[in-house]
Amino acid sequence: MKRLLILFFAFTVAALASEIAGTWKATAEGPNGTMERTFIFKVDGSKLTGEADSPMMGKSTIMDGKVDGDNLSFTITVKFQDEERKVNYKGKVTGDTIQLTAHIGDGDMTLEWKGKRVQ
Repeated sequence: MKRLLILFFAFTVAALASEIAGTWKATAEGPNGTMERTFIFKVDGSKLTGEADSPMMGKSTIMDGKVDGDNLSFTITVKFQDEERKVNYKGKVTGDTIQLTAHIGDGDMTLEWKGKRVQ
């Protein structure tokens, strides 16, 4: 019985992680208005990779990505006004919606992203 529960838990975690994989379009309200970003997530076990693309910032590679059930975290590097800054994301996927909190640089700015899976 214990083995059966362990297998069930392992399959459940794998299923949730696979729900994160795919393309997501998200928006956040910044100091100068609404910003858009597309996230393309790839999941391999608990490892999250992929890229983020923004009309304002261009493409960024997802680094240090992790998936734990329906929670995810990752970092991207963006170039803004000739300065590279790290952006640390943490968030959660619920069905076809995603919510992410982004901490920019040393936490001097935080953005709340909300998005949907691209069908």
